Amino acid sequence: MDIAEAQRDVRGVYAGGFYGQLVASALWLLAAGASMVISHTAGVVTLLAGGTLILPITTLVLRASGGPASLPKGHPMARLAMQIAFTAPLGLLVAVAAAGYRMDWFFPASMIIVGAHYLPFTFLYGMPLFAALGALLSLGGVALALWLPNTFPTGGWLTGCVLLVFAFLLRRSHRRSTGADGNATAVDTGGAQR
Repeated sequence: MDIAEAQRDVRGVYAGGFYGQLVASALWLLAAGASMVISHTAGVVTLLAGGTLILPITTLVLRASGGPASLPKGHPMARLAMQIAFTAPLGLLVAVAAAGYRMDWFFPASMIIVGAHYLPFTFLYGMPLFAALGALLSLGGVALALWLPNTFPTGGWLTGCVLLVFAFLLRRSHRRSTGADGNATAVDTGGAQR
């Protein structure tokens, strides 16, 4: 299996990243809302706790959609996908440290970490849109920290909206590359077909 074929499999199984971005978007919007309605701490806890649940929830959504929920055992991209999945929740510990110094830096620091987390998705999926998403979030986090430092939930709202927009951009890009039905390849997933 060559790299392009392995990337095609990743795009096929994960619907071009569509469901993962929807789940992540909902989480960021929920965290921003919790920070406004309850407290800044509630927003932090929501993003941290929810960040550990993005992969399991996305897996459930993929199963509910009727397609495979993961790459087949032994797939050359499976280990890379798992390693990338753990970088954001672990990296968010740095955002907690930043918030300990200055609470308003939590969401901007989280944006930078999550943006950096998306950069390797560019190779994993073979989709340059992930590089744009990663750059937009990372640079947005820096801009918020420097120029709007006293607006705690702004980064949460902004990231949630950006992820929602990119979910649909990624889905459209994936569908264009595969045809209208989104089936580029038949990934061997033990009988499940997309």
